[in-house]
Amino acid sequence: MPGISSGRVVALIGRPNVGKSTLFNRIIGEQRAIVHDVSGVTRDRHYAEAEWSGKSFTVIDTGGFVPRSSTLIERAVREQTAMAIEEADKVVFLVDAREGPTPLDFDIAQVIRKYDRRVILAVNKVDTANAEVSAAEFYRLGLGSPFPISALTGRNIGDFLDLLVKDFQGDGKEEAVEPRTKIAIVGRPNVGKSSLVNGLLGKPRAIVTEIPGTTRDSIDSVLHHRGEEFILIDTAGLRKRSAVKESIEFFGTIRTLRSIGRCDVAVVLIDASLGLERQDLRIIGSVAERKKGVVIAVNKWDLVEKDSRTAREYERAMKRRLRIFSYAPILFVSAKTKQRIFDIVELCKRIRSEREKTIETHALNQVLLKEIETTPPSSPTGKEIKIKYVTQVKTAPPVFAFFANDPKSIPAEYRRFLENKLRKHFGFDGVPISIVFKQK
Repeated sequence: MPGISSGRVVALIGRPNVGKSTLFNRIIGEQRAIVHDVSGVTRDRHYAEAEWSGKSFTVIDTGGFVPRSSTLIERAVREQTAMAIEEADKVVFLVDAREGPTPLDFDIAQVIRKYDRRVILAVNKVDTANAEVSAAEFYRLGLGSPFPISALTGRNIGDFLDLLVKDFQGDGKEEAVEPRTKIAIVGRPNVGKSSLVNGLLGKPRAIVTEIPGTTRDSIDSVLHHRGEEFILIDTAGLRKRSAVKESIEFFGTIRTLRSIGRCDVAVVLIDASLGLERQDLRIIGSVAERKKGVVIAVNKWDLVEKDSRTAREYERAMKRRLRIFSYAPILFVSAKTKQRIFDIVELCKRIRSEREKTIETHALNQVLLKEIETTPPSSPTGKEIKIKYVTQVKTAPPVFAFFANDPKSIPAEYRRFLENKLRKHFGFDGVPISIVFKQK
């Protein structure tokens, strides 16, 4: 399972056919990007969550970078890659040891130097120790020490990843605990995210002082509400470029993931007139994958013709579509009229508390072992599975360990059964729950 992103973004860039997609697959540990010997196969970008040494990050695989090409595809790839550099916390510039430094490599190096980003110059296709001497040629690019690797065989990849995540969160330096609840406002374009933020702040976001040290282009605002401070994370709009529309949408997604990675609770805003669409479910899934609290806010409720049953029926229909995410509470709001928008803040505060709470082991065993005895897990082998003990092993996000005599034989659907029982007896409204089975 991918790691939980802390908001870190790594971009893989380089000219076509140097092995970016192969390295991408190597980093994430699966065959996701299309790998082919023909130059320029990767037309769009791929992204995935990755983890190394307990440190999580989002990795972006870009198309081949051709800075001076006038062709439509290569121009789009160039601009997509420039946007990737803008979005990234760290850039991996991949070059080809077998071909040596090319004019395109020098062009790309010149582009990289325009941005204040940490760069790792990775020299790919160094399959043997004897081939490492060829990496020295890339000192000429002026981007520091070349790091020889082989994405195909995995040579030096461990050391490369150690360097990549060296200064990422989780390297033994404890971050200060933020007492203020961090709320990310996310959703599809044009659902009213900025209007909601402005409505909560009571003034246009543009005149609100930004918190120093925050993620680029994601404006964090301090909200004062009932004597408390909250941090609102609102992803700023992408600057207009001549790049194809899909690039704008893609990097909007990257910024959404970054915002989710930094929050305690994500408010997923949807348009009441459109209902819960597939993209909304993908966003909610991203929140759940990162184990953050979630609130679903149905905006533009003032525009819906309704009677006393409309909200109840709307919510019931949404819950059916949400299925495994049905634990997410739903609010009907209007950013324009400010109807119930401050209920969002109160609910986020409560969900953060739910996410951080601890259930005593005695209480867990007293309640859940009775449920398990009544409905024990089935076994594919016919051998009786006995769950004898349960304890909470982590908070924020909550993780529960169930100890059994044969944990590997417990069917996947039984995890859902236990989650439902945990919610029934102990709450965790709006909070993803993780369940692990361990050997007794």
